[in-house]
Amino acid sequence: MLKGRLGLDSAKVPHADRAGCLYLARGALTARDGTLAFLQGAVTASDALTPGDYAIPLQGVSMILLGPGSTVSHDALRLLAHARTALAAVGEDGVRMYTAPPLIPDRSGLARVQARLWADDDLRVMTARRMYAMRLGEVLPHRDLDVLRGIEGARMKETYALTARRIGVDWRGRRYDRSAPHASDLPNQALNHASSAVEAAAAIAVAATATIPQLGFIHEDPGQSFVLDVADLFRDSVTIPDAFRAARQVSERPAENVERVTRRLIGRTLTKERIISEMIERIKALIEGRD
Repeated sequence: MLKGRLGLDSAKVPHADRAGCLYLARGALTARDGTLAFLQGAVTASDALTPGDYAIPLQGVSMILLGPGSTVSHDALRLLAHARTALAAVGEDGVRMYTAPPLIPDRSGLARVQARLWADDDLRVMTARRMYAMRLGEVLPHRDLDVLRGIEGARMKETYALTARRIGVDWRGRRYDRSAPHASDLPNQALNHASSAVEAAAAIAVAATATIPQLGFIHEDPGQSFVLDVADLFRDSVTIPDAFRAARQVSERPAENVERVTRRLIGRTLTKERIISEMIERIKALIEGRD
């Protein structure tokens, strides 16, 4: 269908043999000689590429994350669709997830297993218990989700207090008024922004694995329930520490914007610790039943 001047005759590379996600920002993604090219413009300290014209391994990655200051041509979109390589428009370092057309992978295995786990009450609870075990470091004996949520809530109160003490933040408890989000104190504002940033990273991981965002195991009602499940796996290790570091920084430098500082700290952690890649591996392990 797309043969001719774009030269689309080669076979597709299975996603299992691809490298994962590639982040590009501040440049133009175009088609050239049957493959992708990226003209990198001005850069910031977080950009992996220096200014120049790069050939992009179209079938070497499963998903391209197109960051701020970038454009994409229609022919590039056609190439991506033919190669079944997903494209997501994201914020700096993946701290926002603006849009991503559904990935059409060469296999539907993870989504089908996820649907089976979700549809069976016993398997759904078992999966939720495994997610709590990933976070809490132990398999809890309880099978009632409300009991598990209560235990997790108590553990989180302790985690908030311990992390705040370690980082040097005045913590008075988790408080959030949706009708007045800026009325919260700095640590709570930073937590809100950090949560949004980590949820964006989880949305990227869910899109990259072609799993079903609506079918969560702990969260139930939101349309992004599984995204929230995945994000929560990193609340202790990423969301809370970086939020409190941001709150401390802004308290020491009141002229700085807490949302911007928090996003940048989360973005650096996502990049340095390869968090999105870790999220993808956790999704696969969870659904495939691996430890």
